[in-house]
Amino acid sequence: MKVNVRGKNVDITDGMRTRAESKLEFLDRYIAVDDETVANVLVKIYSSYHKVEVTIATKIGLLRAEAVADDYYSAIDVALDKLEKQIKKHKSRLTDHHKDSLVTEFLEQTDKEDAVVQELVRTKSIDAEVMTLDEAILMMEMLGHTFFLYTDDETNRVALVYKRDQGGYGLLET
Repeated sequence: MKVNVRGKNVDITDGMRTRAESKLEFLDRYIAVDDETVANVLVKIYSSYHKVEVTIATKIGLLRAEAVADDYYSAIDVALDKLEKQIKKHKSRLTDHHKDSLVTEFLEQTDKEDAVVQELVRTKSIDAEVMTLDEAILMMEMLGHTFFLYTDDETNRVALVYKRDQGGYGLLET
């Protein structure tokens, strides 16, 4: 796996890079990781705390976690613990809801032609992919967002699913 460690307001040391690479080795237990998988680690230092953001592009979507702590090493540990919990949660959810198709996709090795290379940019533009409501909710949960834009496979129109403050999910259709 390729690990890109970048810093804002900080120079990344070899120790910081080594710590991130060694802590990310746990992914082999949960998902198919090959040489084309890219993990982006962004370290930001503020006056009183450190923030670490970890984003990993996989075949089924983005895995993302962030953490804030007094120092970098604590922040990277907390962020990767969150990422591991997220992966476990979604892996069991995939097993429960989509036993055949998504679980095998989650575990299979990706071909080099299918590998997705991600770059971090300031502006986001998305293509509302065609999927079911259940798949859109799964993707929203995996990204850790409160909403997700997609194209509904039944109506072929753009829709937005979101988390409600009172619990459950809401759906906005165009």
